[in-house]
Amino acid sequence: MLDEQLLRYSRQIMLPEMDVAGQQKLLDATVLIVGMGGLGCPAAMYLAAAGVGHLIIADDDTVELTNLQRQIAHGQGNLGVAKVTSAAETLQGLNPDVRITTLNQRLLEDDLEQAVADADVVVDACDNFTTRFAVNRCCIKYKKPLVSGAAIRMEGQVAVFDSNDPESPCYQCLYAEGDDEDASCAQNGVMAPLVGIIGSVQAMETIKVIANIGHTLAGRLLLLDATTMQWREMKLPRDRHCSACGTLV
Repeated sequence: MLDEQLLRYSRQIMLPEMDVAGQQKLLDATVLIVGMGGLGCPAAMYLAAAGVGHLIIADDDTVELTNLQRQIAHGQGNLGVAKVTSAAETLQGLNPDVRITTLNQRLLEDDLEQAVADADVVVDACDNFTTRFAVNRCCIKYKKPLVSGAAIRMEGQVAVFDSNDPESPCYQCLYAEGDDEDASCAQNGVMAPLVGIIGSVQAMETIKVIANIGHTLAGRLLLLDATTMQWREMKLPRDRHCSACGTLV
């Protein structure tokens, strides 16, 4: 690790749980972030600032005026620009040492599988159930930890699904395909700081998974009601009959 890196990450390195060894794990890690919206922006910014060596960011959308209320990696000057291009500029400004791979597309089939296979951890920050289920299946196939977040109106949730743990559930243990409903921000609205809170928790859980520190949210669902600022935790058992992970040994 270079002297400049030791200085940049000194406040993390001085934590006994992290130390130099944990920081080196971050520098060596690749994280895939699916979605550069309200959740993906803060998650990516904190992971870049914390020193994750390689970020793969995927989104097929462009920056619109309605995004700027909550998608903090984008600015007024980025209107009409691809979100991954806008976000990459912000992330490089935060930490020029982080390698950024931009995927200006909706990840599907082979492209999704390749992106998941290339990553050490996957952050699901997308806004639709179809993509969430597809990302979940790929994470199971390639045994990649999945850090999932969602936020709408004044409510948010975060969970970690770890296919390497035989007792850990997957995303489909929580939500079955066909049970999804229209839960978009465009239809229901969302409070700006809420996505920042949830995206930051996703970044924290990703760092914990990579550096192997603390206890992650694997097997637990964390729920936030921002109207009362109360957190609730639910234990998530694995569904042995789950169509996505139920056949795993």
